[in-house]
Amino acid sequence: MRRLGLGSYEELYRYSVEQPEAFFEATFRQMGLEWFRPYTRVLDTSQGPQWPQWFVGGELNLAYNAVGRHARAKPDAIALIWEGEDGQVIRLSYGELEARVAQAANALEALGVGRGDRVGIFLPMIPETAVAALAVARVGAVFVPVFSGYGADAAATRLGDAEARLIVTADGFYRRGSRVRLLEAAREAAALSPSVERLLVVRRFGQTPLEGREVAWDQAVNGQPEEAEYAPMGSMDPFMLIYTSGTTGKPKGTVHYHAGFPLKAAQDMAHCFDLREGEVLFWFTDMGWMMGPWAILGALTLGNTVLLYEGAPDFPDAGRLWALVERHRVTHLGISPTLVRALVPFGEEPVRRHDLSSLRMLGSTGEPWNLEPYLWFFHTVGQGRVPIINYSGGTEIGGGILGCVPFKPIKPMGFNTAVPGIRAAVLDAEGKPVVGEVGELAVLGPWPGQTKGFWNAPERYLNTYWNRFEGVWVHGDWAVVDEEGHWTIQGRSDDTLKVAGKRVGPAEYESAAVEHPAVKEAAAIGVPHEVKGETVVVFVVLKPGHSPGAELEKAITDQIVQRMGKALKPEKLLFVADLPKTRNAKVMRRVIRAAFLGQNPGDLSALENPQAVEAIRGMG
Repeated sequence: MRRLGLGSYEELYRYSVEQPEAFFEATFRQMGLEWFRPYTRVLDTSQGPQWPQWFVGGELNLAYNAVGRHARAKPDAIALIWEGEDGQVIRLSYGELEARVAQAANALEALGVGRGDRVGIFLPMIPETAVAALAVARVGAVFVPVFSGYGADAAATRLGDAEARLIVTADGFYRRGSRVRLLEAAREAAALSPSVERLLVVRRFGQTPLEGREVAWDQAVNGQPEEAEYAPMGSMDPFMLIYTSGTTGKPKGTVHYHAGFPLKAAQDMAHCFDLREGEVLFWFTDMGWMMGPWAILGALTLGNTVLLYEGAPDFPDAGRLWALVERHRVTHLGISPTLVRALVPFGEEPVRRHDLSSLRMLGSTGEPWNLEPYLWFFHTVGQGRVPIINYSGGTEIGGGILGCVPFKPIKPMGFNTAVPGIRAAVLDAEGKPVVGEVGELAVLGPWPGQTKGFWNAPERYLNTYWNRFEGVWVHGDWAVVDEEGHWTIQGRSDDTLKVAGKRVGPAEYESAAVEHPAVKEAAAIGVPHEVKGETVVVFVVLKPGHSPGAELEKAITDQIVQRMGKALKPEKLLFVADLPKTRNAKVMRRVIRAAFLGQNPGDLSALENPQAVEAIRGMG
């Protein structure tokens, strides 16, 4: 604000949306962003707001801005801290991280990975996860993060669509004191993905024996030179292909570019979370969800420290998260409302026995709050002195649409601003902005970080976000903004499931269920859950000759878990004779959900079989 000569936060926000080119240029200059070749123009919208071109003609490399320039300026500053569930700790300075990323980049090139090639990162949160992602970007390739809890089929869907040539994985990781053998799922996923040529395996458990096309990380990387070139990349060249689930069909591959997602992440950390020099950010997440790359790339681009943790948040006891904060002097802690709800029953004692005085900001994202856990987080963890920066956006956004800034009062569970640079509005059914009324959350102008469409599916991208109102991004959330500029999100306006803050498409559950030979068709819905916020109920119609029963219920549930992973196991599986459908055979999940929850399902005139609704109504 001082640099721009602005006297209030409201002036800054207005400037950011009325003069976005000047605002983003000033923001990234203040961050010290370095270009290999200067850009000639900040923004080109000649192809429409759906396809903006940012920093036209400029060349840079996100890995250089996240690591290389800091390694030169402050080689001994701590870049990354990792703690394993078993208590092992690794700290890497910017100089050490630069050397490791260079070695990994050289190893990737020796394995034939080059500009534009896709590399799957199927890893838990270990140091090599950050090193691999940065190395892939350094050589100009594209990484595809995959949730470490996915089953082989869910992983293969993403790797296959991306046509990944290499998978970086691990033999396993620790979770609640047990060894999770990730390599087995990775091998299966590779077998289902014809494009995969090699697996680069981090041996977390020691000398795990490897098979024919598998290469050990330590053998491939550790002997490489500690210097490597940074590939000069165009501002809009992709570096990451991260998948997010929709309501129908296969997951969507959102395409992110060097002058987009990392800059948006860093900008949001600076403007919303007030992350300052020398501070430590810890967001409890996984690399397969947006917040994993967001935490790593954003914190490093700002020259700060990012903490990664491998294991469960309540192992060996309910004080583990608070012990991490105390041990590593965390200043910025981000956890989901679901996790807070899970920790509340343990009481205040596990929190009180740890020194949390280093905390300066709390963060949350992924789903709407309810009041009791929000206030517990504020009073018990934040001791009534630390703001909760509520943050909501998405994988396709590259960060937040709505957030909080510590310059303004924050109402519980809400957002006190749209993120600077994001021209957000709540729109009514006619596409007109409304205040004090629930409507569609929309963005009225482009921003760096906006996905460069969906991988090999431009029409699907346009249909998903741009088909409601001309030139307007409609996000799929119900929201309301009041006269004072405080926002709340009411939930998803489409069918996408949000399980423990993670977006999952109902089609993925349904596809997994119908693979069982007894299943004719299935429908998945999200329902409220006290701890998780939302959980999944799957309705199944059996083929003739099969009868409902506990044994069959378990077999179909196991089939879903095998495909989706244990973390996404449905809460319930219910047998029905029929699913409510329209005359063109579209299953009406909205109607199923309303009937199951005892709510008014609305207009049923389009249904071919309204009797199916009555059968479901008594099951909730």
